[in-house]
Amino acid sequence: MTVSCPTCGRPVIWNEGSPYRPFCSKRCRLIDLGAWLAEDYQIADGTDDPADDPPPSEDSSQTH
Repeated sequence: MTVSCPTCGRPVIWNEGSPYRPFCSKRCRLIDLGAWLAEDYQIADGTDDPADDPPPSEDSSQTH
């Protein structure tokens, strides 16, 4: 099976002979790692979704 390197797009044969798979080289693997460390990539966290927040409640200490 052949896949595209996520960094440069070159074809990579997916087998044991490709030690950096899915990347084509150590350089492309390190570029990707650097992007993660620089926080260029992020994994979505469902806890930050404002739609999941409960509606504001009325403060029971207020007098009407």
